[in-house]
Amino acid sequence: MDDRGAVRAVDQCGAGGSGRPPGHLGHRHGDRANLARRDRSRGVTLVSQLYSPVRRWTALGVLALATLLVMIEITALALAMPYIAADLRPEATAELWIGDAYAFMMAGTLVTMGTLADRVGRKKLLLLGATCFGLLSFAAAFAPTAGVLIAVRALMGLAAATLMPPTLSLIRNIFTDPRERVVAMGVWAAMISAGMGIGPLASGVLLEHFWWGSVFLIKVPVIVPLVIVGALVIPESRNPAPGPWDLPSVALSIVGIVGVVYAMKQIASYGVGQPVEWAAAVGGIGVLMLFARRQRRLCTPLIDIALFAKPRFSGAVLANVLTAIGITGVVYFIAQYLQMVQGATPLSAGLQQLPMAVCALLASLLAGRIATHTSARAVVSGAVGLVGLGLAGLAALSAGMPYVVLAVLLGLLGIGMGLASAVTTDVIVTSVRKEEAGAASAISETGFELGAALGIAIFGTILTATYRGTLTVPVGLHPDTGRDSLGNALAEAANLPAGVGEQLTSAARDAYISGLQLAHAVSAVLLFGCAAACWFMLRDRVSERRSYPRR
Repeated sequence: MDDRGAVRAVDQCGAGGSGRPPGHLGHRHGDRANLARRDRSRGVTLVSQLYSPVRRWTALGVLALATLLVMIEITALALAMPYIAADLRPEATAELWIGDAYAFMMAGTLVTMGTLADRVGRKKLLLLGATCFGLLSFAAAFAPTAGVLIAVRALMGLAAATLMPPTLSLIRNIFTDPRERVVAMGVWAAMISAGMGIGPLASGVLLEHFWWGSVFLIKVPVIVPLVIVGALVIPESRNPAPGPWDLPSVALSIVGIVGVVYAMKQIASYGVGQPVEWAAAVGGIGVLMLFARRQRRLCTPLIDIALFAKPRFSGAVLANVLTAIGITGVVYFIAQYLQMVQGATPLSAGLQQLPMAVCALLASLLAGRIATHTSARAVVSGAVGLVGLGLAGLAALSAGMPYVVLAVLLGLLGIGMGLASAVTTDVIVTSVRKEEAGAASAISETGFELGAALGIAIFGTILTATYRGTLTVPVGLHPDTGRDSLGNALAEAANLPAGVGEQLTSAARDAYISGLQLAHAVSAVLLFGCAAACWFMLRDRVSERRSYPRR
């Protein structure tokens, strides 16, 4: 949230939380709102006058690098998972938690950290979070057990949550010229797209020469100059009248999300017959309902639920979440497919995913120009449809799929992600009143991170359940041999006689591919449905056809 949150608080809660527009407020409250607007205007003018173009764009570089590191962390672990599984030997459920403890903790605390940044200062929280992120990356590199790694990854997610909200809020405060701001937001969106693709490539290079801990350790020398330069060039900003910080809402959001995710993972591992899983699912959903109800009653909520009454806003957020679900699930599990099914080295697997990163980066930079000649409605619907088309193609994945076909499908996913991430961010911010922009951007960021976490959880749940249900263990072996995960099956097959080991390896790979096919098919259906919904929800307005700068 930015300084405009103060105005929103006055407008909505100044008259007893009625949520009435400023024209309905009494004289006293109208004066307060006007005063807040004048204060905000003076702050914007100061930023414009005091910070040179060199300092503004250098600050953008620091903020873009912080965003890139956060996004790389989501996908960088994918190629390292086979090595972590061989070294730490986690169970299937623990293996999934290693993958998405980071994303879920970040998603669960993103809005909380955004409101905290409004109070303590966005620059201060950004630099503190970056420092903690570096220290935790060092700790993760030397984690002795799967449990320790899960705990450290969760704390890294908490640190990452302190990085994302300030980046977009600071961009809006630093770049006061509308054309400069759209370019800066395009760069920010490009870092999200690029980070999703660069993660596997960087991991592949490292794993060719070092142990799996290097995937974490490499971030430390990058964060040191980020903190030093950021301290020098980024201006401090905060909300002068942020309102109370609602701790019960913080607790409800985290407990609700973790409860639902825990239930999903346990059902995937142990089936639907366990009462604990259903209790966690029902409890998590119930807590999230309480959270939503509480947000409606608060003057300064963590998430402004009322914004979802705007169809364009809801459509853009829906596109944001479902695109992240599809892309993250593919990036995370396709890396394991390339290594454990097709036998690629980590570097080769990373290079094979490069078409997604390149196409995403180019598409995000061209998104503004495309939207100028068409409309945000057409771009978002088409982008989500492209992601669905790529997922539908991956539903036909096989052990011998030619790389040319795979590259084309990954390219489609990258184009869709790049277009969607750039345009939905702008639609979300511009579909609400100016004083609601801070709350809208916080929901946008949370939606993407939650979608990224859900992508791993949903894909992992479908994949694990299908793998265990379809694996045919060779005669003479225990029925549960290799049934925990593909990584464990390959490890056990290496210790069996040649003929039996080959049978187990082949059966495990076939079961894994079956799980991937089903996960991709389900995701494709969701994305096609989302594309149709966006076409109707993102109807053109006269004010929508704004002039995007040509990049």
